[in-house]
Amino acid sequence: MTYEVTTHTPEQTRALGRSLGQQIGKGLLIRLCGDLGSGKTCFVQGLAEGLQVPEAYGVTSPTYTLINEYPGRLPLFHIDLYRLAGPQDAEAIGLWEILGFDAVVAVEWAERIREELWPPDNIQIRFSLADDEIHRLQLKGYGLGMDDLIKEVLDLWERR
Repeated sequence: MTYEVTTHTPEQTRALGRSLGQQIGKGLLIRLCGDLGSGKTCFVQGLAEGLQVPEAYGVTSPTYTLINEYPGRLPLFHIDLYRLAGPQDAEAIGLWEILGFDAVVAVEWAERIREELWPPDNIQIRFSLADDEIHRLQLKGYGLGMDDLIKEVLDLWERR
């Protein structure tokens, strides 16, 4: 099932990410898909807050570094595939190895890798812009328990 959420401010987008970070109890792959400026990094900033990543780390886009790693309640790997040509480049940067860690792995531009290559248990979030301020996020769970996790996250986010 796909769940759709609309956010009107960057803080609302961060709050949704924070809600997900607070609910995660073990390693999780989060595939982030969408155009430039659609809110992916903003969402990961909130995710980091929910995972208790110290503020001093200042979560930023890994566009040029490709991978940023942050300590928290669970380790957070923030990965950007925008500059990669495909699965062979993902292997070269160690993506498949990172996915084996008990960590939260947020991958921007995940649509650059064919869906069947990803591990079966994950959450995909598609970001789109309705206009300059309104962002639409479509959340879809793949695998056991992912729909329940999304429902818990949305419930927590709506009660904020």
